[in-house]
Amino acid sequence: MAIEIKAPTFPESVAEGTVATWHKQPGEAVSRDEILVDIETDKVVLEVPSPADGVLEEIIAAEGDTVASEQLLARVKEGAVAAAPAAAKPAETAAPAASEEAEVVGDKRVAPAARKLAAEKGLDLAAIQGSGKGGMITKEDVLKAASAPAAKPAAAPAAVQVTAAPGERIEKRVPMSRMRQTIAKRLVQAQQTAAMLTTYNEVDMKPVMDLRKQYKDLFEKRHNGVRLGFMSFFVKAATEALKRFPDVNASIDGTDIVYHGYQDIGVAVSTDRGLMVPVLRDCDSMNLADIEGTIADFGKRGREGKIGIEDLQGGTFTITNGGVFGSLMSTPIINPPQTAILGMHKIQERPMAINGQVVIRPMMYLALSYDHRMIDGKDAVQFLVTIKELLEDPARILLDV
Repeated sequence: MAIEIKAPTFPESVAEGTVATWHKQPGEAVSRDEILVDIETDKVVLEVPSPADGVLEEIIAAEGDTVASEQLLARVKEGAVAAAPAAAKPAETAAPAASEEAEVVGDKRVAPAARKLAAEKGLDLAAIQGSGKGGMITKEDVLKAASAPAAKPAAAPAAVQVTAAPGERIEKRVPMSRMRQTIAKRLVQAQQTAAMLTTYNEVDMKPVMDLRKQYKDLFEKRHNGVRLGFMSFFVKAATEALKRFPDVNASIDGTDIVYHGYQDIGVAVSTDRGLMVPVLRDCDSMNLADIEGTIADFGKRGREGKIGIEDLQGGTFTITNGGVFGSLMSTPIINPPQTAILGMHKIQERPMAINGQVVIRPMMYLALSYDHRMIDGKDAVQFLVTIKELLEDPARILLDV
């Protein structure tokens, strides 16, 4: 019996997706719950599993095709057994097809499914010996390397690498991913539709750093390995400031202003596929450990490509941290329909005048970009000053002063 494989039901905010990678080809055996194909949407990559054991009979939507929700992708013949390859078939007949499907990574020929699996498992393709035609690395080679005790995780791959000999001028054209297209569209839209301004301030990070140094070991032990970072302090400070300045926590819907009686803060996460902003829900009810644990989970799932669409929806305010990449100062762009975004930056020791004395302090520049249609300059400045005061005296967060 043939079973129809259809695209997942997309949420209302996702209109369509693109078939990114087929992990199986017609005639190959599949197992129940084995991933058959990846569908890339403008938010996340969705995995479509096989509903039963059998053989992939036919692929309807090829890689690169645009598909709608519930659209037919393929058919699986339930209970069938994959036919053994014909022994009499000349090797040279199959070689061109393998060459067409393979990708060149460095000096290796790699099957697309093998490249994706290696990236997910953090494996260095240069260290994997290929067993396919012409030495091509197959998915089975990657699985074998992943199960080996000596397998080492590799650094995150660069987006595109173009190797040229001295004197050569090489260009490589690749299609922009659907997610990258959406990011570009939303960033341009934000600048074209919002009256965006940015106000800056600086915060002395010494009180937070001293508090973290004093309690980080006890904190990690008390909260089952959750590490105390800086982001949780910024989230709590932003939550308190949003409660005091509801305009910054509001959004614009046409000619209406929507005030939110809760604080859902998005935290920008950089992934190989692009920037994602998963949302921390009801931050007012979260403690520092809850925030740190959730952010760590977002980071892990972001690297593995497992952040769900539900994690990205909503949000009343956003925090982005360019400091992890060494940025000293930047102008963050608002994430519509939100009306403000806070930018964190690198902690840099600088001479500061305190009580008439010049002392060296770990300072961080803060940037608040805001929509002037909704937020007055006075409120934006006072909001940022409030965050500064809460961070320079963390006890204020507990005392609500």
